[in-house]
Amino acid sequence: MQISSNSSIKNATITLAILGAFFLGAYVDNHNRPAIDKVFLANKEMAVKTEADFSPFWKVWNTINEKYPKADKITDQERVYGAISGLMGSLNDPYSVFFSPDDAKSFEDEIAGNFTGIGMEVGIKDKILTVIAPLKDTPAYRANIKPGDKILKIDKTVTSSLGIEDAIKLIRGEKGTPVTLTIFREGNKDPIEVRIVRDTINVPTLDTELRPDGIFVIKLYSFSANSADLFRNAMKSFVESKTDKLILDLRGNPGGYLDSAVDISSWFLPSGKTVVTEDYGNNQKPEIFRSKGYNIFNDKLKFVILINGGSASASEIVAGAMQDNGRAKLVGSQSYGKGSVQEAIKITPDTFLKITVAKWLTPNGTSISEKGLTPDYPVEITQKDLDAKKDPQLDKAVEVLLGK
Repeated sequence: MQISSNSSIKNATITLAILGAFFLGAYVDNHNRPAIDKVFLANKEMAVKTEADFSPFWKVWNTINEKYPKADKITDQERVYGAISGLMGSLNDPYSVFFSPDDAKSFEDEIAGNFTGIGMEVGIKDKILTVIAPLKDTPAYRANIKPGDKILKIDKTVTSSLGIEDAIKLIRGEKGTPVTLTIFREGNKDPIEVRIVRDTINVPTLDTELRPDGIFVIKLYSFSANSADLFRNAMKSFVESKTDKLILDLRGNPGGYLDSAVDISSWFLPSGKTVVTEDYGNNQKPEIFRSKGYNIFNDKLKFVILINGGSASASEIVAGAMQDNGRAKLVGSQSYGKGSVQEAIKITPDTFLKITVAKWLTPNGTSISEKGLTPDYPVEITQKDLDAKKDPQLDKAVEVLLGK
């Protein structure tokens, strides 16, 4: 999982309703309450006003103590974490998640760009666990996992009731161990099983190429913490190539840091032009992110961006900004449609929430979350194309740039 840079961990007191409201279960005697609740009883200023009846919660808590044969194997703190996870689940938002200490460490390892697994981004689409994109040169990529693949089972576990983080836990594991995914792929009659051996994953960033026809191609794999600096180097190489034709390939790019998306967009837009708007609904005033105005290219730049169903989040921000501002044409297939903004809030020193706080709108006010971005030139890639190692999307981008 990746998160926009405005989602940096913030210092915050534990204010979750499920914890702050513990003291409302007045029917339970104090000696039956967990130790953590007694702390909150002593902090009246943390009270949360609610009309919810907490008596069922306490009845379940005590029933576990009285009836469950392994109750002594589960600490009170673990139960509290489970209750918080349940509270987040009530939002019915796959991107709003509580991270226990173990989950938090795994998340931080992933953000750092180095972790053990199979190397793919997943999300929930139409209530089904779906591959956003495999990362280049990872076990998932080599196993021919495709954007849009629907994961029905992870080993023996059916995914229909799993959240994203639970699914990721099952997919990840020790280097060298296998995991079997049961996948349904559009165009196939039956699901297929794919066995993948886990490995250490190093998240790739970008590649560049100057083609014989004078077209400069930048393939951006993710919006990582260092992608803005690497893109600056790519821009230098592009200028030195003396060509005016550029393809930015964002296919299979699942996104990443918002700041990187704004920085990259700034190479092509005048200062002050809108890149993306964070719409907080009625909670607060929208926040507009604008170009920093690097804008070193004139109107003679011929610019195409490639997108597909694996282009998500920050990829959609850049592509949407270029399309709405008339700076580039989009070629490919419909993007993923991951346009919500998550903020990470510290709960304890080793736990945090990742909670949806806003949605992203393109400069023209289009919600990325609704259906993603529609290319100016829709081009699909068929299995026949893949088998023949053809890339009709790239071919169309070349055709547009060369004016054929």
